[in-house]
Amino acid sequence: MNITADAVKQLRERTGAGMMECKKALVETQGNLDAAAELMRKQGLAKADKKATRVAAEGVVTIEKSADGHSAAMVEVNCETDFVAREQDFRAFAQQVAHSALASGASSLEALLAVRLPSGESIDERRRALVAKIGENIGVRRVAVLTAKAHLGAYVHGSHGRIGALVAVEGGDAALAHDLAMHVAASSPRYLSPAEVPAEVIAKEREILAEQVKGENKPPEILTKIVEGKLRKVLGEITLTGQLFVKDPDVSIEKLLKGARASVIAFERFEVGAGIEKKQGDFVAEVMAQVKGSTDAGPGPSDGTRKH
Repeated sequence: MNITADAVKQLRERTGAGMMECKKALVETQGNLDAAAELMRKQGLAKADKKATRVAAEGVVTIEKSADGHSAAMVEVNCETDFVAREQDFRAFAQQVAHSALASGASSLEALLAVRLPSGESIDERRRALVAKIGENIGVRRVAVLTAKAHLGAYVHGSHGRIGALVAVEGGDAALAHDLAMHVAASSPRYLSPAEVPAEVIAKEREILAEQVKGENKPPEILTKIVEGKLRKVLGEITLTGQLFVKDPDVSIEKLLKGARASVIAFERFEVGAGIEKKQGDFVAEVMAQVKGSTDAGPGPSDGTRKH
């Protein structure tokens, strides 16, 4: 089977493993990236699956909070380049979208795009007008609206707003809610607690861990204990309550919440471009292809420019 260099590159970025190991895994899995990454984890070849979702698109995450602080809307609006992501009209549009999401309570993308702005045009019509003005493709990708009876933490990371988080908290205080939102932005938990991790996810992790320790010369009951110990560690890493608090790594989020007599009801985290794959141009390959094309076609006039 023909495995492309781009597929090998993606698997290397995702797993941190060597080129030959990546190519071999892709051959064994008929070019399936997810299956190859899983196979490499089982074989202990993957150093880290840090790019399971590739951040490639540009844009901004914007949050609009209600006056009473109990509700907030978070949106991700994308564009093609970082230059436009910092442009005033684009950012003003993103803020309009977040404001409209909060005011309308629109929790689905379809409903949000149909919301009318004070000018009379819908959000989608305004988006189209902005595309025509700026000259780049612009899209409203996702929206989340969260409400809390007690405290709602909201946090946008950095001046360019690439990561945002909302956390609804019962008990505690506003400072705790803000700290939790900052933690979610930094640590990217996938689930609230181990109890909320789907059974199929736990089963798959247990299968991978069992495969990793299979070659160890230990009794089966010891290997089982090792696997369960590793599984607890994995669940701690992917769940909010199991993670260590970013502001105090000696304290888990679970312990922090108990000390404050608080609990997290729900959370949302957006990261610009997460899960969107953006094709990366290979300048060297492009030049070589042009040279080869020129050679095959024979000598001809040239103006010295490079076409895109």
